[in-house]
Amino acid sequence: MHAGTAGLVDALRAAVGRDACLCRPEELFVYECDGLTMHTGRPAAVVLPSDTAAVQRAVRTCRDFGVPFVPRGAGTGLSGGALAPDGGVVIECSRMNRVLELDPANRIAVVQPGVVNADLSKAAAPHGLYYAPDPSSQQACTIGGNVAENSGGPHTLKYGTTTNHVLALELVLPDGERARLGTRAGPAAGYDLVGAVVGSEGTLGIVTEVTVRLEALPEHVETLLLIFRDVVSACRTVGDVIRSGLTPSALEIVDQRTVAAIEDSVYAAGLPRDAGAVLIVELDGPALALGPQVERIREMARSRGATRVDVARDDAERARFWRARKGAFGAMGRLAPDLYVHDAVVPRTRLPEVLEAVCAIGDRYGLKLSNVFHAGDGNLHPNISFDRRDPDELERVVAAGEEILRVCVEAGGVITGEHGIGTEKRDYMGLLFDDADLDAMRRLRDAFNPDGACNPGKIIPTPRFCAESNPKARGYERVPFE
Repeated sequence: MHAGTAGLVDALRAAVGRDACLCRPEELFVYECDGLTMHTGRPAAVVLPSDTAAVQRAVRTCRDFGVPFVPRGAGTGLSGGALAPDGGVVIECSRMNRVLELDPANRIAVVQPGVVNADLSKAAAPHGLYYAPDPSSQQACTIGGNVAENSGGPHTLKYGTTTNHVLALELVLPDGERARLGTRAGPAAGYDLVGAVVGSEGTLGIVTEVTVRLEALPEHVETLLLIFRDVVSACRTVGDVIRSGLTPSALEIVDQRTVAAIEDSVYAAGLPRDAGAVLIVELDGPALALGPQVERIREMARSRGATRVDVARDDAERARFWRARKGAFGAMGRLAPDLYVHDAVVPRTRLPEVLEAVCAIGDRYGLKLSNVFHAGDGNLHPNISFDRRDPDELERVVAAGEEILRVCVEAGGVITGEHGIGTEKRDYMGLLFDDADLDAMRRLRDAFNPDGACNPGKIIPTPRFCAESNPKARGYERVPFE
């Protein structure tokens, strides 16, 4: 507990209501980490506001007591971005879960941050619309969390990430004031402050309302399941498809180790266990245009040695194909108690050699490593199954993770595609950015969050945790909230 926090819980209860403030150890335990179980932090309290005014009161109470606060959605993030430093307060927005407005004529929705991603598309479906960004956790993750991380998903290839679909935001600033950024008509004049907030991982304020674009449901969808003897052939097929000028909505690869885990789990999709790799291709658009595109992709796959090309016959079979992809992370639960879902991006042309290097790193460290990834945009997700209770294995996981990042950066890539930096990759920002770059980021953060009270210790490394001097450190610098 930070100094001067006596009475904090009572004050928070007065601000948001007794039933909206959690403080017992067994209640706080579930908020010690997000989807990245390697990093933990026990908050002093968790508040669950139901509207913007309650968020403002919670923030002002934290300010009065001099404690940091952290916005949180569903906790499905994978970079430690929603952790509170010991003694901090988590402001959990899951009760702010209403669709405030659906405007089919303008293809716009206004939602609170706790609306579940998939639920927004369900609400829009009767109007022939849907929300395009679709993280693999879309049945649980929230729009507010998606805004914080600039989430993507399998259909990023054609439709882009969250930032391409957000028009305006309401934000509670770190001093407790409310601000509105952007307009429902499109980009506002002047600096793109909406773009600055999307992907800022809750370090610039707490999003309390989001105005998003909706897309028209496509007239027709074709989904293909391509089976290859090896990952390299699947990756080369992806390159062929992109070079051909086609723009599928999704190009997703699952490797052999992941296939085995899926077929042993409740997500079994009837994939051949001897498949070296599975490539899922999805096309959408006018029905007349898709038939020839399917045939072109079939020919490209056959030329790269595909042993089987299946085209979904109906929605049920399409769902089966996607179950193999979206159930992959859940299937890993059979292999070990913990899962490190890595995230980096490389140029598509470098995918074969980078994947070979990634697998070699996993083997060298004696780890259970598998791959499932957004091949169309080069967004890799090496998955390491491990047990964090084993100090030696945890050390090997961290070392392997660092090597994977270095390989990706050396190939011309970046250290995250959609999971964010958080605490996981904060200490590796120096692989991409020099001191001048990081100083510019600090200045942007400080314009919104001058004393670092809002989500401290995320994204930007401090001198104590320089990537080059101490890449394995995992603490919080107290300067003053960092």
